Amino acid sequence: MLIRLVVFALFVLLLAYGFSWLADRPGDLSLIWEGQIYQTKLIVAASAIIALVAAVMIAWWFVRLVWTSPHSVTRYFRARKRDRGYQALSTGLIAAGAGNALLARKMAARSRGLIRADQEPLINLLEAQAALIEGRHDEARAKFEAMANDPETRELGLRGLYLEARRLGANEAARQYAEKAADNAPYLPWAAQATLEYRSQAGRWDDAIRLLEQQKAARVVEKAEANRLHAVLLTARADEKLESNPTGARDDALQALKLAADFIPAALIAAKALFREGGVRKAASILEQAWKSAPHPEIGQAYVRARSGDSTLDRLKRAERLEGQRPNNVESLLVVAQAALDAQEFAKARAKAEAAARMQPREAAYLLLADIEEAETGDQGRVRHWLAQALKAPRDPAWVADGFVSDKWLPVSPVTGRLDAFEWKAPFGQIDGALEDGSAPASIETALKTLPPLRDVRPESPVNDHRIIELERAATIAEAVRPTPAPTPAPTSAKPKPVESAAGDKAPAPSETKPFFGGLPDDPGVRDPRVEPEPKTRLRLF
Repeated sequence: MLIRLVVFALFVLLLAYGFSWLADRPGDLSLIWEGQIYQTKLIVAASAIIALVAAVMIAWWFVRLVWTSPHSVTRYFRARKRDRGYQALSTGLIAAGAGNALLARKMAARSRGLIRADQEPLINLLEAQAALIEGRHDEARAKFEAMANDPETRELGLRGLYLEARRLGANEAARQYAEKAADNAPYLPWAAQATLEYRSQAGRWDDAIRLLEQQKAARVVEKAEANRLHAVLLTARADEKLESNPTGARDDALQALKLAADFIPAALIAAKALFREGGVRKAASILEQAWKSAPHPEIGQAYVRARSGDSTLDRLKRAERLEGQRPNNVESLLVVAQAALDAQEFAKARAKAEAAARMQPREAAYLLLADIEEAETGDQGRVRHWLAQALKAPRDPAWVADGFVSDKWLPVSPVTGRLDAFEWKAPFGQIDGALEDGSAPASIETALKTLPPLRDVRPESPVNDHRIIELERAATIAEAVRPTPAPTPAPTSAKPKPVESAAGDKAPAPSETKPFFGGLPDDPGVRDPRVEPEPKTRLRLF
C-alpha cells in the first residue's frame, strides 16, 4: 500500500513538472487538415491530449466492468460463501477440541454445505473428530480411511487409524499402520517411534537399526538420543548373539560402548563375550572403565569372578583393586565385603559391610551382615537382628521400567513396549516415618548398640509328644472312673392315690436319667457296674 502511494505521488509530481515546463516555454501548435488551419497554444494541446487519454481509459474500464460483471458477481458470492464455510470449519474445529460434540457436528454439516469436501479435506477431519467425541468409532474409522486414501491427507488418516487400533488393542493393525506411515514419511516422529518399538519387541534388531539410521539422517531425533538408542539396539543384538556367536556379540557391544561409554549392559556383554574368547585382560580393562564411570554390583561381580580358577584370596585382591579405583563408594565396600566373606576373613568383611551401612544404610548391607553373622558365629538371634534391620532399610537399586522390576536389563519394557525404558534405581521410594509395627529404620550405630550379645546355642532335648498324649488320656480315664457320691433321697410327701381308669390302664412310669461318666468323644469309657445293660433286640443295627 505504501509503495502504491509513493508511485502515485511521483506520477503527480512528474505531471505537474511537465505542465510547468510547458508553461515556461510558450508556443503555438498548428494543424492543417483538409485545407483548414487549426492553431492553438501548446499547453492547451497537451492538456487536450492528456484529457483524451484519460477519457479513453475511463471508457475502457467501464466497458470492461460491464463485460465482466456477471463473472465478478459470481466470484463475489462464491468468495463470500467460501468465507462463511471456512468460518464454520474453524468454529467446528475449536468446538471439537473443546469437546462440544453438538456444535462440532453442526459446524461440520454447515461447512460441507458451503465448501466442497474434495477442495477442503479438513471437513473429513472435523467429522471424524465429532464422531470420536460422540463415540461413533466406526464412522470415525471410515473417515480416517478416506483420508488415508487421499495423498494430501494420507499421513493424517494413518495416524487416526493407528490411534484407533491402539485403543482397540489391535497391536498388529497398529504396527502395520505405523510401518506404512514410516515408509512413506520417515520424518514423522510418532510413526518412526512406534515402528522402532514394534520392531524391537519382535526382536528385529537389524530393521530397527536401519530405521533409526533413517531417522537420524532425516534429523527426526537428536544426535545424542539417536546414539543412545543405537547403543541400546546394538546391546540387545549382542545379548542375543552371546551364546551362539560370541565374536559378533563382542563387536556389537564394543560398538555400543563407542556410542555410549557409560552404558553398563554393553560393558557387561562385551566382557562376557571376551571371557568366552579368552580375552580376560581386555575384558577386565572394559569392566574397570565402566566401574570408574558408574560402579555397579554386576560389574563388580563379573570383575571379581573373571577367572574361574582363582582362589577366594585372589578374588579378594581383585575386589580391593576395584575399591582402590572408586574409594569411599558403597558398591566398592559391598564388593570387598562379599569377597572377604567368601575368603572367610570375617573381620574385614564385617568392617566393610558396616562402613557401607554407615555410608548408605540399605537392604544389601544388612543382609550381608546377616550372612557374615551366620557364617562366623551361627547365632540365630544376631542373624534375626540383622534381618530385621534389612526389612526396615530402603530397598536396593534394581532394573525398573514402568513399575516392573527385572533381575536383569531388558531393551524393551514388558509393560508398555517402550525402548530403553529400564533404569537402575530403587523400585519405589521408602515411605518416611514409622513402619506398621511402629518402628522406624535405625542407623547402623543404633543397630550395633541393640545387637544381642553373643551366646552359645545348645539344642534342647526333644519332647516326646506321644508320652504327653498318653499321660493326658490316662488322666481323663481316671477322672471318668472316679465314683460319684450317691444322691440323698428327698422326703416323700403323702400323695393321693391315682384313680384307675375304666380300662385298667396304668400311666407309664418316667424313665430314669442315666448318668454320663465323662468318656471321650471317641472313647466309650469304663462301664459302670451299677447300670443294667440294655436288652438286645433284633431291630438294633449296632
